[in-house]
Amino acid sequence: MLTRPDRPADPAERVVKTAAEWREVLTSQQYHILRQAGTEPPNGSVYKEFKHQGKGTYHCAGCGALLFSSDHKFDSGCGWPSFYDPANADHVKLRVDRSLGRTRTEVVCAMCDGHLGHVFEGEGFDTPTDLRYCINGGGLIYAPAESGPT
Repeated sequence: MLTRPDRPADPAERVVKTAAEWREVLTSQQYHILRQAGTEPPNGSVYKEFKHQGKGTYHCAGCGALLFSSDHKFDSGCGWPSFYDPANADHVKLRVDRSLGRTRTEVVCAMCDGHLGHVFEGEGFDTPTDLRYCINGGGLIYAPAESGPT
């Protein structure tokens, strides 16, 4: 997961690029996750980094759209970053995923169609929504909250 000291700007409109254009602006891991619906290994370095991040926001590594906030993150123990709600629901869309021989709900960036992960419902976590957005951290940019004037 990339960390930026500043908060990326939300795109003004949908971001559409060719595969070659995406390859020019994304790392190989970001491309694999966002453009090929890949998944990073569970409990990897990105997840360990996520667990130690403080207040801040999480943005799409493809287009910069605000997706999630540290206010909605929780430790589900699944090995991937987990959130119980998006920070901006307009930037997150859900679609049916029938890969792997079962039906799941895929989470996609609504601004660039980048694959983010999946959302699961009814797992019994003590969260306000009973949802677990299981997100690939490699497809996110973390922007720490401003600490304010010193």
